[in-house]
Amino acid sequence: MKEMMTKLCAPILNMFESGEGGYDYKKSHRTILLVLGLLCFVIATVSLVFTLKTGEFAGIIPIAVFGITGIVCEIVGLLGSDQAVARIWKRR
Repeated sequence: MKEMMTKLCAPILNMFESGEGGYDYKKSHRTILLVLGLLCFVIATVSLVFTLKTGEFAGIIPIAVFGITGIVCEIVGLLGSDQAVARIWKRR
């Protein structure tokens, strides 16, 4: 299952896994990335609820921004290599 998801998400993962050189990785970086992705999903969900209640479509912008950020964080955190996690934090 993980292999299939990795192939499906390859365009996103390749952005962070490409490149050479050393990187500074700690296990806590992956944990923080997963928590950040979850928090972004929470913000996107709250924005969606308020957008639906008020009927103001300007709420689509934070929904999209935080939703995409949450998706990228979760994909890299769950499927990415140690180098991808370090590169998303720009730790070299």
